[in-house]
Amino acid sequence: MLPHRSRLSVLVFLLPPLALYVIAVLFPILQSLVLSFFQWDGITDMEFVGIDNYIRMLTRDDIFWKAFGNALVYLAVCLFFQLGVSLFVANLLTYVGRGKEVVKTLLLLPAIISTVAISFLFQEIYSFEPSGLINQILEFVGLGNLATPWLSNVDTVLVAVSAPEGWRFLGLYMLILYAAILAVPKELEEAARLDGASSWRVFTEIRFPYIRPVWITTMIMATTYSLRGFDIPYLLTNGGPGQSSELLTTYMFKTAFRSTDFGYASTISVFIVVECIVAVGLIFLLLRRRSDVTS
Repeated sequence: MLPHRSRLSVLVFLLPPLALYVIAVLFPILQSLVLSFFQWDGITDMEFVGIDNYIRMLTRDDIFWKAFGNALVYLAVCLFFQLGVSLFVANLLTYVGRGKEVVKTLLLLPAIISTVAISFLFQEIYSFEPSGLINQILEFVGLGNLATPWLSNVDTVLVAVSAPEGWRFLGLYMLILYAAILAVPKELEEAARLDGASSWRVFTEIRFPYIRPVWITTMIMATTYSLRGFDIPYLLTNGGPGQSSELLTTYMFKTAFRSTDFGYASTISVFIVVECIVAVGLIFLLLRRRSDVTS
């Protein structure tokens, strides 16, 4: 037990961030929850409608379910880059002698560049007329027939708007995982290699079990952030063409500030919060079951 003075000191240091968290996070969530039971255009008096907004969202809104499905695809693409590719690069960098600092810096740069700049960059990369980088590469390797307007093709647009978000934070999560790998006891790896273990066995049997808690943390961070992704998809396509790249966040924004239906937009925002909580719970549940099976 901490002495009374120490506990008081801890409380004093915790109060400012807790107060900021309540004001910036909990209060808006509670406000959205309350507003979701009303119909309000931002000007006239609010009209209490009970759970009608939730019934409308779950049973009568096809765009909502389209946006929900798109959000899951968006999440999968982001996690591929932010968990899969970042882990691969982090592990690969431990075998690199020179130039690793340059690689880490280059991969981290997108995380500190403004989303507007990233959106303009990928608009040029995906451009069809004039031909952007991707289409130029396809033409160079003799696959010019695959060239397409990536952001206006309904078959490619969702992956096209998801990839920049995954690439954007790849370097950040790579650095976190790289630091975790460096903390793995070297004597265990050396002993495994002396016993003839391959690099793959060293990674799967020694490295990954040690960095698993950090990997879980990055998974939670990447999942919750991706489910709330908004800026790059909105800037690139604004949810189009049609609703091909509409996400829950972009749909919520349009509902609030274009249709001025703040009550229904709040209902969608509550769903996004619940979605994030459920996703984190499922991650813990699946990982706990897996650990029980392996033990």
